[in-house]
Order: sequence, then C-alpha cells, then structure tokens
Amino acid sequence: MMKACDVVTANKLLLDIIKTNLSGEALNWVEAWEATPDQINGLGKAFVMAPRKTGKAIVQPSVLQLAALEDAGLANVSQWSIDRLFRVWLLGNLPATAQDKLYAAIDQLFLSAEMNEAVALYSALPFLPFPAIWAKRCAEGIRSNIGSVLEAIMENNPYPAQYLDEAAWNQLVLKAFFTEKNINLIVGLDERDNLELALTLTDYAKERWAAGRKVNPQLWRLVGKFTNEEIFEVLKTGLQHYDQVEQRAIALAVAASDYEPAKDYIDTFPELKAVLAEGSLSWDKF
Repeated sequence: MMKACDVVTANKLLLDIIKTNLSGEALNWVEAWEATPDQINGLGKAFVMAPRKTGKAIVQPSVLQLAALEDAGLANVSQWSIDRLFRVWLLGNLPATAQDKLYAAIDQLFLSAEMNEAVALYSALPFLPFPAIWAKRCAEGIRSNIGSVLEAIMENNPYPAQYLDEAAWNQLVLKAFFTEKNINLIVGLDERDNLELALTLTDYAKERWAAGRKVNPQLWRLVGKFTNEEIFEVLKTGLQHYDQVEQRAIALAVAASDYEPAKDYIDTFPELKAVLAEGSLSWDKF
C-alpha cells in the first residue's frame, strides 16, 4: 500500500543526513540558516546560494538513515547531491503559517528556476507546507521536456500519487512510458491504476506496434485487471507477436483480470500456461 509521507519526521531525517554529510563552514552556514527567524523572506537568497555553500557532492546516507526515510514514506536519496538535499529540506522546513506569503515565495522560485533548481523544487513537493496547493504546479511540471525534471516528479516521489487528479496522473504515467522512465520507481503505480489509463495505454501500444517498435512490458501491468472485449483484442495482437517478454507480461496481466475469454486464450499457449502455473512471474522481473 502507498504510505503517506510523515513530513515532520522526514524533515528531521533530511537535516540529519545533511549534517552528517557536511562539515566546517558549510555546516556552520546550514546551522545559521536553521536559526534564522524569518526564513520565508530569506528563502530566495538561501535557495540560490545553496550550491556555493554546501557544494554538490553526492550524499552518502547510512543504512539506518535510508531505512528511516522509507519508514516515513519517502524514497532513497542516496543519489542526490547535497545541494539538492539541502534545498528540499530548506523548503520543507518553512513554517506552516501565512499560506499566501509562503505560496508566493515558493511559486516565484518555480517561475525563475534553472534546471537543478527545478529538480530540487519538484523533489520537495512531498515536504512542502500546505501540500495540496502545489498539485497544479506538479501537473504543469509533467509537460517539461527536461529529463532530470521529469525524473524528479515521476521517480521515487510520493506526491503525484497522493495529490494529482486522475487526468494529471494518467498524463504522468503515459509520459513516463513515452520518455522511457523507470516505471518501477513510480510511487503508487498500482494503487492509482484506472480504466481510462488502461485504454489510453492500449492505444499507445497499438501506435508503438504500428511504428515497428516494442512496448515496455510494464505497460500491461496497468491494463490487465481492466481487460474487457476491447482490450482483449489488443492483448491478442500482442500475444501473436511471439516476443517472449511481451507474451509473458501480457499473460501476467491477464492473470490479474476477471475476463474469462482472455484467461482461456492464454491457456492455448502451453509455455505461458506453464509459467503462470509455476508462479515464477512477477513485475519486478520485467
């Protein structure tokens, strides 16, 4: 099940990781900011200065720190740079008061952000005060053509699944396939599946086949349980390609459905019937 983010605990954990990855003047600067009385007014300057103050080294969290973040409903930050981590903590630690003032300050950062700043801003969405007010900004970010920005939104980020409406969520998933992101890293993927998304993805699969391209096998994970007569015809096309990976993915998807004609059709493929009976297939293997 998708776990809600414990923001207070998460911000404490982020600060702990920051402090164990900094020393000297950089650590002093972070601690001075921590004690700053009016952080909203000083936000823009601190956010922009972060790389010069903290450096850009990749953080090295301990096993215990990573486990604690996971328990708090957050992702592995071990590939983040220290300035990205600091910026995320900086934003998440702002006081949850004066909503309009806080929104204006953070929104200005979005409007003026260069690439690395945008990555930090979208990474910070699960941590921000008044999280629901950022849903529109998140949906707008999905239209970006910058790979690292899309990854910050799509991968290891619990915010989209918790706050995007169905249309925006479906757009995110479709674009993740279109831009070849790591589908396994989309938080809440199975919990947010829906019929409209399944139909959209089957249309996308047909377009891929028509262009002579393969389909990411993870796509069928989001289609299977919605199998109906229309979707079944698309699944049959995929099975007739005789690509073992695609066939096995479709078979695993059909196994999650209640559509008996599709299950009966899978049984006409001895290898697929056998591998399903073994129980050896899982989406982690695709």
